[in-house]
Amino acid sequence: QVQLVESGGGLVQAGGSLRLSCAASGRTFRNYAMGWFRQAPGKEREFVGAIGSGGSTSYADSVKGRFTISRVNAKNMVYLQMNSLKPEDTAVYYCARYMGGGTLRDGSSQNYDSWGQGTQVTVSS
Repeated sequence: QVQLVESGGGLVQAGGSLRLSCAASGRTFRNYAMGWFRQAPGKEREFVGAIGSGGSTSYADSVKGRFTISRVNAKNMVYLQMNSLKPEDTAVYYCARYMGGGTLRDGSSQNYDSWGQGTQVTVSS
């Protein structure tokens, strides 16, 4: 299984920005779509967005216009740029490898087969 390691989480004030990184192992990284999910305390894990192997992106309505996903295949990296952060964005953020079973727009965690350990993002008011 591919190994994924998230980083870049931390504490930020509402309205601020933060960029999360996900480092992936393996030589076939460029062939996979990658997703970002988040889980707040006491809540289910929810889809944030995803990026296809060709660079196309899909986002949850709650983050559209504020978050941007990008990737640099040569570095086996995927990023989540978060702007205009809100306290509601507070959660543990995970990156994951897409394995199929739908489309990137589906946003189901069941479509992903490898997960990182997560990185905490806390947005204060």
